[in-house]
Amino acid sequence: MAYGILFLRVVVGMSLAAHGTQKLFGWFGGGGPRGTAGSFGSLGFRPPLAMALVAGGSETAGFAFALGFLTPFAALAMASVMVVAVGSVHWKNGFWAGKGGYEYNLALWTVAVAISATGPGRFSIDHVLGWANNLSGVWWGVGVLVGSIAGGLLVVSTRQTPVATPS
Repeated sequence: MAYGILFLRVVVGMSLAAHGTQKLFGWFGGGGPRGTAGSFGSLGFRPPLAMALVAGGSETAGFAFALGFLTPFAALAMASVMVVAVGSVHWKNGFWAGKGGYEYNLALWTVAVAISATGPGRFSIDHVLGWANNLSGVWWGVGVLVGSIAGGLLVVSTRQTPVATPS
């Protein structure tokens, strides 16, 4: 089981961290802070640069998740940004990712919540530091589930209606 949890943490955490570095640094073909802020502004997020940095930082928490370091807190950051992505971009497109839907975001959110409940496993910094038993369990999972939905929906609710630019 420890190897499966390690594999899951590393693949999901590093995938999401790569998305975060696109937003924060423009790596891997990303827009960097300014390009991401432009996209976020067009979606109605205010202030767009601050929101882009928060989203990038939340996704970059995937590095800590991959390492199993402060796992439920990294999971909360990751899960929250997935709720925002679903609520602001993907929900209207339905379930299937191939049609721009929320399928992928739901899978990442689910992994973050599940790992918070089960713990990061034996191959984690939390385990080495003796924190794994104190930073996992059903209530940590419930906390990440509820906290990510509440926080994500709060962010989505503050969006302003984007202003159409004249063509």
